[in-house]
Amino acid sequence: MTPIRLLVADDHAVLRAGLRMLLDVQHDITVVGEAGDGAEVLQKARELQPDVVLMDLTMPGPPSGDVIRQVLRACPKTRVLVLTMHDDPAYLASAMAAGAAGYVVKKVADSELLSAIRAVHAGRTFVDLTQSLPAPRAAPDGAKAERPKELSRREREVLQLLAQGHSNQQIATQIKVSVKTVETYRTRLSQKLGLKGRAELYRFAVESGILNPDP
Repeated sequence: MTPIRLLVADDHAVLRAGLRMLLDVQHDITVVGEAGDGAEVLQKARELQPDVVLMDLTMPGPPSGDVIRQVLRACPKTRVLVLTMHDDPAYLASAMAAGAAGYVVKKVADSELLSAIRAVHAGRTFVDLTQSLPAPRAAPDGAKAERPKELSRREREVLQLLAQGHSNQQIATQIKVSVKTVETYRTRLSQKLGLKGRAELYRFAVESGILNPDP
């Protein structure tokens, strides 16, 4: 089996060294390079064409969203996995909108990080943000928690694409409907699930398994 070729990008050399110690002993992963800022990520990605770029969000240089987009343009077969200290869903939304295939926080266990690398390399989306997500709203005293109404196949599809960070226009193009129709689906999802805003839709998609469905 050909090992996963990984580029590690973080502006802290000590963290890169720690990651390398973890990754170098994996039989199916090989670190082909390191980068310490956004410009170096782009340079090394173009030179090495890695399978996966494991990158921090807050490095010196160009904004992380621009770096992700430029890496994906220069390396169409490369997947980007964000490893960051930021556990705010807004950062997740920004990274996924830029094209990241995965997002994990730095406090995850080593085994979870390795699972994320393997998952995004296999073409799946991987997000570990559950520790920072708000708990589901409790039902009033004496009342039973109401289960969300069942979603149609198309509603689930739109919710999954939203959770992956796609814009309304991108979703419309992908599922071949108008932008207005996508907006209608978003409104319907919010009403059915009792959720407000993209961050709450993310939380529901993660907790229900819609964000990272089985292949």
